[in-house]
Amino acid sequence: MVAEVRQRIDQLDQSDELGEFRGRFVSDASGINYLDGNSLGRLSHDARAAILAAIDDEWGEELIRGWEHWTELSSQLGDVLGSELLGAAPGQVVVSDSTSVNLYKTILAALSLVPNRRALLVDANDFPTDRYILEGIAAAHGLELRLMATAMNDPISVDDFAPYLDDDVALVVVSQVNYRSGALNDLARIAYTVHSVGGMLVADLSHSVGAIPIALDDGDVDFAVGCTYKYLNGGPGSPAFLYARARLQSELTQPIWGWFSAADQFQMGPRYEPAPGIARFLVGTPPVLQLQALKGALGVVCDAGIERLRSKSIAQTQLALELFDAYLAPEGFRLASPREVAQRGGHLTFEHPDALAFSHSLFVDHRVLVDYRVPERIRFAPSPLYTSFAQVYEGVMALREVATR
Repeated sequence: MVAEVRQRIDQLDQSDELGEFRGRFVSDASGINYLDGNSLGRLSHDARAAILAAIDDEWGEELIRGWEHWTELSSQLGDVLGSELLGAAPGQVVVSDSTSVNLYKTILAALSLVPNRRALLVDANDFPTDRYILEGIAAAHGLELRLMATAMNDPISVDDFAPYLDDDVALVVVSQVNYRSGALNDLARIAYTVHSVGGMLVADLSHSVGAIPIALDDGDVDFAVGCTYKYLNGGPGSPAFLYARARLQSELTQPIWGWFSAADQFQMGPRYEPAPGIARFLVGTPPVLQLQALKGALGVVCDAGIERLRSKSIAQTQLALELFDAYLAPEGFRLASPREVAQRGGHLTFEHPDALAFSHSLFVDHRVLVDYRVPERIRFAPSPLYTSFAQVYEGVMALREVATR
């Protein structure tokens, strides 16, 4: 059986449409089998070249003249993200700050549109930043924070919302893909449910952007945020993005009034007047070198195309699931992700009482790098841009060997 599986995997790699993209990434000399693409993406040659060019040619040669084009990077990259990966028309996305800061800005902006509502709702199993930012805002503004009880390993259903939604709910924050289980939530259906009581939806796309097709405009999502260093490979600390629906932009106020969001930025006026459109969500001087790195990294993702990325991601996680059933489930592992393709994002999660020790042994003994998450979970995240089918197979078999020795 092992020989037959290996032969099929070799055929998958030989026919892989995205196989050539592995050569566009910097390979480490130690030969690590990297299966943690949903935590930090690999460095591409394009991103590296973009950083070096920005340092040598722009900072080094242009000096202050570079601001003639640097000031446009946030909106330019935002439009690329919107059109290629987020399903958003131009003028609705900017790249700036961190996911946490952008989440803070969007929540306060959303609240400015529904000032008479007092309740905030978030999944109790959502990423800590999402819960903590809401907790802090609720404490500072005398609002009620409602934590929605859900099954961590399954998508959020309309029934999950039922006990928490009423006409006092101002907004709901939800991740499209659960960071632990990979469960994929239906944003359009959630938006419809939240809007039915007059609330607003803020979506966190950190674990979905670059892994699955996203349709913010068609899904009627109000606001969205997300990071760019996971499947987009923008690098550690790469600036996040923020989406605000066009019809809402002129009505809202965001809480951090910086000079990059001022209508007449270089007039240095005595009073703040917000810039029109999505630019009002900017704050201060952008991180130019990191934006240039992201520009290079995004070029690789866009060349591959989100549909091809999703297709290969499904094939790789399906292979991992098949191998899980054959080799890991008999050793006491439990699947902590949805089995249905339509209900999960780009990663699988395996649960075992010794998951933490296994994750360490995988790297020390087999050079396989995965991610551990409480409670007792190993996240298994191949990235279709640079992970081969053989690496998926080798990662699962190494985990089996660690568990059976």
